[in-house]
Amino acid sequence: MIDLIPNVPLITGTFIVAGMVKGATGLGLPTVAMGLLGLAMPPVQAAALLLVPSLVTNVWQLLAGPRFGALLRRLWGMMFGVVAGTLAGSGLIAGTAGHAATATLGSALALYGVAGLLKPRLRVPAAAEPWASPLVGVATGLVTGATGVFVVPAVPYLGSLGLQRDDLVQALGLSFTISTLALAAGLAWHGALPTGAAGASLLALVPALTGMVLGGWLRARVRPKNFRLIFFAGLLVLGGELFWRGLT
Repeated sequence: MIDLIPNVPLITGTFIVAGMVKGATGLGLPTVAMGLLGLAMPPVQAAALLLVPSLVTNVWQLLAGPRFGALLRRLWGMMFGVVAGTLAGSGLIAGTAGHAATATLGSALALYGVAGLLKPRLRVPAAAEPWASPLVGVATGLVTGATGVFVVPAVPYLGSLGLQRDDLVQALGLSFTISTLALAAGLAWHGALPTGAAGASLLALVPALTGMVLGGWLRARVRPKNFRLIFFAGLLVLGGELFWRGLT
């Protein structure tokens, strides 16, 4: 049973901040939520809390785009890999190795922070997509199953495909939606969805949506370059702290 009462301020604040990042950048809700909640609770409990907010916000992002069918046909191999990898890796976050899960979560956040700060210019040729997409999907799924974070290496890979801005945002929504559903299935498979998880996660949706509205307001007033710098630097610091906590 998830005990919400002692953690209501933390949960509310976390999902407002995570929603703001999502509203301002189009991504980052599970990443920020897992990182901040991981400071106060096991990663498996944090992952259970983020399922409904992540699913709702990502389906919203997915359906708002113009080319769902075309993107699904192009990326189906990656999505299949995400599901397979998440189910295969979910035993770590659902298991008893709490320190290992925390350290792995910290590593994923720090790696994503470094990638965001360095902004490497990657380009995957079209001829490589048939074999690269499933491999990236499996790798992303393994990280998702182990940490609850969906972004590595999916986000850099999708950014390397030369998609137009609206198509990229919709492709991210597709990847995150599939990852959320696969993570829920993996947690359920291992009996790691606590009693009351659905209700607790549903309550977290309200601050997440509030944060998204605030993030949209912020996006119109803050230079994207400055916002991204703060966001990725924060992830690097947060990831480093979680990694150290997991080791010690």
